Amino acid sequence: MQHDLTVFIVDDDPAVRDALGLLLGVRGYRTAVFGSAEAFLQGWQATWSGCLLIDIRMSGMDGLALQRELIERGCKIPVIIMSGHGDVNTARTAFKADAVDFLEKPFDDAKLIAAIDEALTRARSVRSELQRRSQSANLLSELTPREREVMQLVVLGRHNRDIGPALGISVRTVEVHKARLMSKLGVDNVADLVRISMLDQ
Repeated sequence: MQHDLTVFIVDDDPAVRDALGLLLGVRGYRTAVFGSAEAFLQGWQATWSGCLLIDIRMSGMDGLALQRELIERGCKIPVIIMSGHGDVNTARTAFKADAVDFLEKPFDDAKLIAAIDEALTRARSVRSELQRRSQSANLLSELTPREREVMQLVVLGRHNRDIGPALGISVRTVEVHKARLMSKLGVDNVADLVRISMLDQ
């Protein structure tokens, strides 16, 4: 079920790129290859989803620098660092930047596949959260100004009898607005209302 996500391979060694592309391709993974960090950054789009296999030692920008740059750009694609010259300090730096794994060449195929599957699982989780936030933001945009005012007071823990006088409306009108806004947002309890309202900060 990897077909919906892409494994992005960034390595300046053509032989490694070809070998990884073949290994992953026959296992059903969709791949995209780049010969340098700069080439990946030039092509990168915020809508891309999947995981990154980045070689740590490349001519030009190295793998750790690419990892840092992607974080600065807000890229959420999980990263796996590859190295033919692994050392503890380099691995620690990669993990501090939230790398999924640090793999030494030559690869153990089973470990590589396990790392990729973990990274893609993380990618799906990130994508689902972004979609959920986007959907909630769209729902919030459907509220009228008055419904938004009522919501803000409800999530502060104010009761209908207090909200009415605060907004200069009757308690019954508060109840109507509250029912409508909860219906629009698809929630049936205050806890879920609070969760969605936090996206409106």
